[in-house]
Amino acid sequence: LVADDLQRLIETANAPIFGVDVHGCVNEWNRKAAMITGFSRRETLARPFVKDFIDEAHQTSVYHVLERALKGNEVGDFTLPLYSKGGDMRIILLNATPRRDVDGNVIGAVGV
Repeated sequence: LVADDLQRLIETANAPIFGVDVHGCVNEWNRKAAMITGFSRRETLARPFVKDFIDEAHQTSVYHVLERALKGNEVGDFTLPLYSKGGDMRIILLNATPRRDVDGNVIGAVGV
């Protein structure tokens, strides 16, 4: 029940929310992220986030932010240069946080 409520909250939030697994592949992409980028959830799932959605000039810095979150650290107020399906850059201010399983192990990261 709580998991369903959380998923509904993520999906309907008025802010872009994306998630990656420990390998950096997209495993969460809400409606607002789809609206801003033009990429549907289906188009993004299991794709490498940094490689496929961040331009080369910013890939290293975005990779380091996600790496910090995947090591268990919160990263606040990070400017994310995300590309749209049409090739336009969208600048999003976000916080990256680790996603943990029931035992507290980091299983991914979420950007909000």
